Amino acid sequence: MDITTTPQTSDAVAVTPGPVVQGLQPFTHDAVVSVCAPSLVVSHPDGQLDGGADGFYHGDTRALARLTVAVESSTLAPVSGGLEGADQAGFRAVVRGLGEVTADPVVALYRRRTVSSGRLEETFEISNHGTRHVRFRLTVRASTDLAPIEQVKSGRLLADVPAEAQAEAGALGWSRGGFAVRLLSTPAPDELDAPAGQLSYEIHLAPGQSWSARLSATAAHDDGDHFPDAPANQVPWSTPVLRSADRRFDRWLAQSVADLERLRLTDPQSPQTGRPDQFLAAGAPWYLTLFGRDAIWAARMLLPLGTDLAAGTLRTLARRQGTVTNPTAEEQPGKILHEARRGALQIADRLTLPPIYYGTVDATPLWITLLHDAWRWGLDAQEVEQLLPHAESALAWMRDQTDADSNGFLTYVDHTGRGLANQGWKDSDDAIRHRDGHPAAAPIALCEVQAYAYEAALGGAALLRAFSRPGADEWEAWAERLADRFRDRFWVTDERGPYPAVALDGDGRPVESVTSGFGHLLGTGLLKAEESALLAARIAGPDLDAGHGLRTLSSDAVGFNPYGYHVGSIWPHDTAIAVHSLVKAGFPDAAASLAAGLLTASTAFDARLPELFAGHGSQQSPYPAPYPASCRPQAWAAASAISVLQAALGLNADVPRGTVTIAPNFASTYAPLTVKGLQVGGGQLDVKVTADGTVDIAVPEGLTAVTP
Repeated sequence: MDITTTPQTSDAVAVTPGPVVQGLQPFTHDAVVSVCAPSLVVSHPDGQLDGGADGFYHGDTRALARLTVAVESSTLAPVSGGLEGADQAGFRAVVRGLGEVTADPVVALYRRRTVSSGRLEETFEISNHGTRHVRFRLTVRASTDLAPIEQVKSGRLLADVPAEAQAEAGALGWSRGGFAVRLLSTPAPDELDAPAGQLSYEIHLAPGQSWSARLSATAAHDDGDHFPDAPANQVPWSTPVLRSADRRFDRWLAQSVADLERLRLTDPQSPQTGRPDQFLAAGAPWYLTLFGRDAIWAARMLLPLGTDLAAGTLRTLARRQGTVTNPTAEEQPGKILHEARRGALQIADRLTLPPIYYGTVDATPLWITLLHDAWRWGLDAQEVEQLLPHAESALAWMRDQTDADSNGFLTYVDHTGRGLANQGWKDSDDAIRHRDGHPAAAPIALCEVQAYAYEAALGGAALLRAFSRPGADEWEAWAERLADRFRDRFWVTDERGPYPAVALDGDGRPVESVTSGFGHLLGTGLLKAEESALLAARIAGPDLDAGHGLRTLSSDAVGFNPYGYHVGSIWPHDTAIAVHSLVKAGFPDAAASLAAGLLTASTAFDARLPELFAGHGSQQSPYPAPYPASCRPQAWAAASAISVLQAALGLNADVPRGTVTIAPNFASTYAPLTVKGLQVGGGQLDVKVTADGTVDIAVPEGLTAVTP
């Protein structure tokens, strides 16, 4: 997703009261983000909500922009704070100069935060640990601009909406355009100044006494949530427990699973069965909604935990699969969407997107592959069969698009001039460049998209054959013709030897940049063994393997920028795809190096890997620098922990054939290792790898463990 141009939200194009101040995108790299989709809270490290991207958000609208606490005539000095799970945070501060008789502080504030769908609760507890009676005035200030999140992201500052005192004591309210917010204090403040959004408390504490107040903020759209929250007791996967010799891995996995649980959303179009279909929102704070590509990749990475999430994701996207040709929305029959929002999105004069936008070239083949992989991991045959008509439509879309291209490849072009210029996963305007740095002209055929199409064609053929539907032979032949064309047109040579160009441009010329796209080609079947070996060696080179993960663009390239969104940064999901693909293609050593880099990076980010981070590399610093405006948590970044574990174990399933394969590759790096709570075919799968490499696996009844 393009941090500068990809759609962020919209509750429709919002009315903008008062002056709008243009600015720069706010940074979030040091923010504390608590999330329970479709709500989240962004705050300073000290817990204050005060400026920039800070706020309590619900349904892509900022419900509170400011929520600060202060002690009159004293200074609050933060001493600690941060996440206490995905949806909770805590912050401690001391009140300097109040009640002190020595250099030690004695009056302390503990601020606790919990966010749930449409609700924020903040508890302020002040304790007097001194020997003197203290008296002071505590003031909470609250305000909001009720801004759509894309306006927050663009740095456009809106005027505050005036607060209104509510009938209930200690309550304030704000509303506009069908969105209402209410803030209630328990106990009621001693003084409430509604126009100033100020709540004041007169506090008297004897030695050893404490005082507390709870602030509850609620937010709601009149017409309900576009994508409602998921029931807490209906998590669509088995929760794994990892115990390894590398505690960084254990912590990374645990934090990732906790974040994923709070990124769940449901499809309101689900049948009324009591168990709505679930999918993962892309990430917080900017993309807390349905993105086709992101949801598919995240569900695919989580298949070792069960198939329910994949099924919900597949069905949610199938309900919105393209049925007509609509150039404005980039919709075409059989095509899978890019994103779905509450309303239309307009950013300045250069980007205008409808509520459902189909400007992606890769979500459609990836949807087919997710269906195939979910079937292999044990998705119920009846559920698979119900989705096969959608798979056939998606396959037909691939065929029609390649037939329409003179070179026979899947390509993209923004036909509107107001949509995304690049429509692969690297969708920023400058993502696809020639070797000399100048941008490639559309229509563009990406190398990894041809690999996705090849894999989807073979996966689709396997499904058609297994369910006695026609067309399997034709799709296998189609895939081989695509592979031949790819081999003929994409491969180029530089001083280090042959490699596939990142793309073909509008004139059919290779775009010869060296990128992380190599990792998406491996393991798909598109490449021959000797070609895979060439790419594995390229990935292992220091220009791509930065020591913290895989750079999106070679550091030797013209235009390499360690802070470039897609031209030098490191994306955990991109690295995890390469780790998995390298193992699948038979290159575990290169995979182990990339996995080790992600573990190092996870330490730098408190086990919550962001959407992306800077690509300077371990030769410059032992820990990576953040990309300042990254989402954190991000669904496919969090899901990467599961993908890396699967690759380390060499774990694969073929439930239709009754087998589970485990062939530990670099799992010995973390041994002794025990993981419980994986799932295959609806049953629990436990794995143990001892320090000497011995493998013990417990598979569900009816399946056979294969340990080559």
